[in-house]
Amino acid sequence: MTTHDDLRLADGSAANHHAGEATTPPLDTPDAGRVRDTLLLHTPAQVARVLSVRESWLRRMAGRREIPCTFLGKHLRFSEADLRAIVRRGARPARGDASRADRPVTRPPGSRRR
Repeated sequence: MTTHDDLRLADGSAANHHAGEATTPPLDTPDAGRVRDTLLLHTPAQVARVLSVRESWLRRMAGRREIPCTFLGKHLRFSEADLRAIVRRGARPARGDASRADRPVTRPPGSRRR
């Protein structure tokens, strides 16, 4: 069983927590699979670490309601379904090199290649 003293981030540093608050291991640790099933919601810091994005980006996009999230009062949280939706939202189809090679290069009239 993981105790508060055992909580470590991926870089080996101790996880910070506020006194009296329940803490969980980061989502990118070996214990995450076992713990993730019991977690209902994740903090912006946890999600930013997992998705490799800035926490400020998550907060800004959530504030604009451009990504799925949950507000518990003023506290921002993300569910597993929210994370999957954020990743799906950012997915782009691959463009093969063949599709670019087949297209002729077009330039506006009067423009020259530098």
